[in-house]
Amino acid sequence: MGTKKPSSTETKPLVGILTGSPSDLPVVEKAQEVLAGLGIRSELLVLSAHRTPERVTQYLEAAPKRGVEVFIACAGMAAHLAGAVAAQTLLPVIGVPLSNGGLAGLDALLATVQMPPGIPVATVAVDGAKNAAYLAARILAIKHAGISEKLAADLADQRKRYDEPNKPRVR
Repeated sequence: MGTKKPSSTETKPLVGILTGSPSDLPVVEKAQEVLAGLGIRSELLVLSAHRTPERVTQYLEAAPKRGVEVFIACAGMAAHLAGAVAAQTLLPVIGVPLSNGGLAGLDALLATVQMPPGIPVATVAVDGAKNAAYLAARILAIKHAGISEKLAADLADQRKRYDEPNKPRVR
């Protein structure tokens, strides 16, 4: 997938990406890269469910007014961020457990998937920021037809990358 800028006609961010720590940014920024490649605007903030809970609440109240329709919440260890976000919004929340703890992300994965009834969080693989972006794009494609077309083109490009290596190698 080539890097494409979001459509100039689309000025509002459709995806809000939150991460609990600045140290998470190298992994989390991959979600924003995928979204930009699909022409989907996003915004990325470092907000902690533990250290800045009031800022998380303020952001969640304001983001939908600016156009955000899906949230991606990335956190390691206790991974409380995705649950805190899901408890405060009716919009879809995708949790990305991060491997920055001593258990290689298993602790974050378990924390992210164990939400109480009524507080749903879709969960992708540990360090799966790219897949979170693709899932967010598929959710948005339900409402935004142009995104479906870009997803289909991106999938076709991904498949083409496997054509060349799969040609028979004769010696």
